[in-house]
Amino acid sequence: MEQSMTNATTSEASDQVKRGLKTRHVSMIALGGCIGTGLFVASGSAISTAGPGGALTAYVAMGLMVYFLMTSLGEMATNMPISGSFAAYSAKYVDPALGFAMGWNYWFNWAITVAVDISTAALVMKFWLPGIPGWIWSAIALGIVFLINALAVQAFGETEFWMSLIKVVTIFVFLAVGLMVIVGIMGGHATGLENFTYKKAPFVGGFPAILSVFVVAGFSFQGTELVGITAGESEDPAHSVPKAINSVFWRIILFYILAIFVIAAVLPYTSKDLLGSSASDIAISPFTLVFQRAGLAAAASVMNAVILTSVISAANSGMYASTRMLYSLSKEGYAPQLFERTGKNGIPYPALFATTIVAALTFVSSIAGPQIYMWLVAASGLTGFIAWFGIALSHYRFRRAFIKQGHKLSELSYHAKWFPIGPILALILCVAVIVGQDPQSFFSGNWEQVLITYISVPLVLVLYFGYKLKKHTKLIPLSEVDVAPVHKDGTLKEAKTTTND
Repeated sequence: MEQSMTNATTSEASDQVKRGLKTRHVSMIALGGCIGTGLFVASGSAISTAGPGGALTAYVAMGLMVYFLMTSLGEMATNMPISGSFAAYSAKYVDPALGFAMGWNYWFNWAITVAVDISTAALVMKFWLPGIPGWIWSAIALGIVFLINALAVQAFGETEFWMSLIKVVTIFVFLAVGLMVIVGIMGGHATGLENFTYKKAPFVGGFPAILSVFVVAGFSFQGTELVGITAGESEDPAHSVPKAINSVFWRIILFYILAIFVIAAVLPYTSKDLLGSSASDIAISPFTLVFQRAGLAAAASVMNAVILTSVISAANSGMYASTRMLYSLSKEGYAPQLFERTGKNGIPYPALFATTIVAALTFVSSIAGPQIYMWLVAASGLTGFIAWFGIALSHYRFRRAFIKQGHKLSELSYHAKWFPIGPILALILCVAVIVGQDPQSFFSGNWEQVLITYISVPLVLVLYFGYKLKKHTKLIPLSEVDVAPVHKDGTLKEAKTTTND
């Protein structure tokens, strides 16, 4: 009997992820998670749509929303650092049905996104080797991403650290070169700020244009919630998560705002070259154009290499996030128990294999049935915003329940400022972004386009109400919400001095 209990305990202990991510890993994962093609390529289309002033306004507003979301997630993640965190928080602080819907929705999104990223990697490689079939590059990319995630979590953290560092160095070089072009040290003619007042600049298209860029900015910032996913495998979540939020957030905002400022100063918003919005437009990436304006002939090849790094990084992060979310769903009882099993190194291999299979099948559908692929990609389109909505709602109820049950903020190792303004504002902006995806289709009665754009919403509602009807779950009363602070080893925390953001 004693032996069987020991074996059970060992088995239970073995089905746990390992805390192998250092603070520098968590910080760079958070930083690199939202620096990619959204900045390197799509930022140009934002300036073209709303002008320099409109683009800057939209990115600052979206940055404010993301800041509130990150602080909300940080408060919950340091209080309960678990893998696949925010789906579990929706279940514990709002309604188990919401946790079920959020978790499966997020897993599906990232599994699809991995397929999109490996397809993009093939497009990027065509820049150098157009004669080789794209599916070969996609298969190689998927294999690399699988291997990185199949090793210990330290391998994932280290890989993301260096790939994120490449992106950061590129941005610093770009900002330096861009400023020299603006003042005339490089590229001949000093552009100054003349493009900020060119024709209809700085604001073009009024509020509707700013709203449309706000949506683009939202996609650019997606990935910041990876901080919550990494909390379950961070060596010291109480220290690394707040640091990632506090330091990394401001760097992200600085990078985006300064980069858009440089692009808008060097290139007029009327330039057709700014209309590129995908990785197939590398040759006219605004970063490439600014480098070429400075007289750097190899700009396109260098930026192509950086964008390839970004795409592999995005696929790598997507594989990690979806694997850990499926693992978390299994731990919470929302997925088959098979997916909570881990190897000796703490990697949830069944969840990793399942995610890889879905990503591979999605990629195959892009070749065999383009229409199916389009629907799959569309179905994952709004998932990030839906996840953000769940984070804001969970934090709002968590803090209210925490105070209602007699707890003090001093028990939290980190707490978010501006409560309840922060989560409420984030909720409102998330709804605005989701609704603002394609209002023209509603007004024109193009219901097929409406379904393609908004299909994520009914899918989440089906998951939510389906689980609710089957399990008869209810909104958890604030007095019954489990908010007790938990240490990373599962024990209750003692009161601590509050660390504000």
